[in-house]
Formats: sequence, C-alpha cells, structure tokens
Amino acid sequence: MSDLATHETRLAGYLARFQKDGIANLIAGRDIAGETVFETRSPVDDSAICTVADGGAAGIDAAAAAAKAAFADWAATSGAERKKILHRIADLIVERADEIALCECWDTGQAYRFMSKAALRGAENFRYYADLAPGARDGQSLPSPAHLNITGRVPIGPVGVITPWNTPFMLSTWKIAPALAAGCTIVHKPAEFSPVTARLLAEIAHEAGLPAGVWNLVNGLGETTGKALTEHPDIKAIAFVGESRTGSMIMKQGADTLKRCHFELGGKNPVVVFDDADLERALDAAIFMIYSLNGERCTSSSRLLVHDTIADEFEEKLAVRVNRIRIGNPLDPDTELGPLIHRSHFDKVTGYFDIARKDGATIAAGGEPVAGRGWYVRPTLFTGASQSMRIAREEIFGPVLTSIRFSSEEEALSIANDVDYGLTGYIWTNDLARALRFSDALEAGMIWVNSENVRHLPTPFGGMKASGIGRDGGQWSFDFYMEQKNIAFATGQHKIARMGAGTGV
Repeated sequence: MSDLATHETRLAGYLARFQKDGIANLIAGRDIAGETVFETRSPVDDSAICTVADGGAAGIDAAAAAAKAAFADWAATSGAERKKILHRIADLIVERADEIALCECWDTGQAYRFMSKAALRGAENFRYYADLAPGARDGQSLPSPAHLNITGRVPIGPVGVITPWNTPFMLSTWKIAPALAAGCTIVHKPAEFSPVTARLLAEIAHEAGLPAGVWNLVNGLGETTGKALTEHPDIKAIAFVGESRTGSMIMKQGADTLKRCHFELGGKNPVVVFDDADLERALDAAIFMIYSLNGERCTSSSRLLVHDTIADEFEEKLAVRVNRIRIGNPLDPDTELGPLIHRSHFDKVTGYFDIARKDGATIAAGGEPVAGRGWYVRPTLFTGASQSMRIAREEIFGPVLTSIRFSSEEEALSIANDVDYGLTGYIWTNDLARALRFSDALEAGMIWVNSENVRHLPTPFGGMKASGIGRDGGQWSFDFYMEQKNIAFATGQHKIARMGAGTGV
C-alpha cells in the first residue's frame, strides 16, 4: 500500500485538469457550462478543489431533452449489447480505481482504507447488472382456460438519479447500473458537496461506448437544479438517496407529473447485543458499523442496545477501542477516521454534544472537535442514555454512538422499534429461537444476525417507515426502472356477451 506522500503526489496529478478548467456538465456527450459556477472544497483542510458548473433549470431542460431523444434507440439496443457496454464500464472503473479512490478521499474526507475498495464495489455493481441485462425484459407465461397471458417488462423512460455525498461513487453505480441495464436513459445530479467522482464515472461510461444522451450529468444545488429535475415532465421516475426530509420534498415536487419515486433514506439503526452473544465479535461489528466511513452511512449502527447484565463490561471495552481509533488525513493508509464532509454538517454533528449533556447522557469518549484545519471530530460514545433523548431518536449521521441498556427481550424490541426510521437492524445472540422472534418483530427492511452489514447484490436493499420506499438489488431494481406489461391471446372461441344485437339476453 502506498504511503501518504505518494498518494498526495498522485492526487495532485489527477486533480490538475479540474483545478485548471473546472467541472462542466456533460449533456448529450458534450461539455456544457452552467448558468453560474460554485466552488467545491476539501473537508481535509477546507482548501478549494475546483469550480463546478451549476446547471440550473436550463441544464436540466437540455439534459432531459437529450435523455428523451436517446431513449428509443437505447431501449431498442439488445440486452447483449448493453451487457457488453456495462462490462466495459466495469473494466474501465477497475483501471482507474486509484484515481477514483484518491479523488473521493479528498472530495469527501473518507479514509483511503475504505475508498480503495469503493471503485471495485462500483465495478461489481456494473458487472452484476450487465449480466442481468439480456434477461431484463423476460416475463412469464400465465395460461387461463380461454387465454394465454404473456407478461414482459419495458423500460419506463428517461429517469432522474440524485445521489448523496457519502460514498458517492459507489452509490451512483448502484443506482445507474440497473437503470442502464433496463434500457433507461438518465439524468444524474450528484450532491454539490462531492461532484468529482461523478464526473469521472460519466467520462468512463462514454469512453466505454455508451451513446451520447444516454447518460447526462448535471451539477447544481438541490433547491434549484434538483427541484427542476424532480418536476420535469419528461423525467418519468426519480431514484434518490439522501435524508428523509428531502425525500418528502421530492415526492411533493413530482406529484403533478405522477412521477414514480424510489427513496433510500435515513436510519437510526439498532445493534442489539444480548448477554449470550459472542461479545468480541459483537464489539468489532458495532464499532465498524458506526465509526467506519466517518459514521456518514445510512446503515450505521448508531444505537447500541446492550443487555444490562453485560453492559458495564461491554461499554468499558467499547470506550477503550473508540479512543484508539486513528484520526487523520484520509489519504494516509493508516487513517481510520477522516473529516466530516462540510462545515455545515460538522456544525450539526458537534451540536449534539451539548444536546447530550443537556439531556443527561454521559460522554464516555470523544465529544469534541479536533483542533486545526478541516472538519474533524473525535469518535464519540454516549452512555447512560434513554430512548426519550434526542441523541437516541434523531439521525446524527456522524461517528457518534448512543448506548442504551435493556433488561429483557421485550424491552429491547420496544426500544428498537421506537423511532421514525426502519432501515436496518443488527442482532447479536446465540439463541436461534430468540433471533427468529426478534428479527420477525423488528421494524426494519434489512436485518443481520451475528453479522455486520454484508451486502449480497441479489438481495433487496431498502427500509420501512421514514427510511424509504422501494428496494434496490436483484430484480427489485428492474421493478422500479421498468413497466410490467401483460398481453392476453384468446386460445379459442370463448363466449362474448352480445349487446345491442336485438336478440335478447
């Protein structure tokens, strides 16, 4: 693994062209300037990275027109040809994995040890859906006594994809790969805080042979460019990853055009540790799922529910480990925790330290920013918390864990379900019957038993309640990006009621 100095040198080379020319929108295969520009800055030291074209409503209009014009030909492209192009995209992602990883570290503050794998995860997403592309339109034969019903799927049309600033490259591939495999054209609006790797991904797609207009990239602010996309009449569906409040706004904005929506939203996910669990493995998993990726992940285990008979020992070991987490420059291979994405998010996360104190929780580790430039905060552990506290109910979206004690399975379940969210849950127990009972009653779309979050691409990914609508993964993605059709063929001379024939009933 390269050292920090080597990574800094490579990064400077990768960013040089953006620092010189900025990031343009990519519409119909051409670079297009925005109505204005905005500046993106690195959370590592608050230095400027480059200027970015702000597409605005005019950029969305042009991109939607390009996606609409390209749709018929792309939808008619054979599944085998789409498979070939998507595999080529995956190949090029792997070739540029170093560039993608280092740029994402600097753009988002995520540690290299995790981002070095993000590009490869993105390539896996494209390969998985490339292999599904030839059968994307397949359906069923459903015979009845008088008819043969044949089902099939067709791509819904041009779609909008809005991706967040946490692990933006991987999440973009997760949404875009199935859309392209289904035969849809897209308009992609990445988060304004993390535009660099979105540009790299769009460039890779065109280099791989994707026709102009199939993939259009428009940067801009959510309040203007994003709103124009969600309201545009030529965009048939919106796939959005982000916070729940924004998802609600998008649904309202798309209502007039009856836009289909897929939302992957927030979470306040419990990791429930019973006294019969493998405590060392549970400790490793609980730490990884909240402090990796700077805690900026929707599936983070941000609430620890721990059996009171083991709580003292577990929390003590937890505090020791949290205080040992290595904070530093995300380009350094030894860094485990980098800076938060932006000053505004830094202010939000650090604001919960005073909230915790006011509500009566104990700060057992962290609870303060790191002095110096950049938006660094120490990994934090709150203990002595109750479910009524804001730190136990609201999504903080940072390296902050709230520990709550329980005395019975029934109490643990009540606490776990007592939030607006329902994305994931993690259960640690060696009692199989308890695991089955608890997972069945837990209000979450995804549950792992005796495991951290380990994704298997054919499985459904998504949440309940305020955590989202719809599912990603496997055929569930095609259910969103495609329309189901049924064609019924009469197989005989079945009786048809005669009206107006003058012969009676």
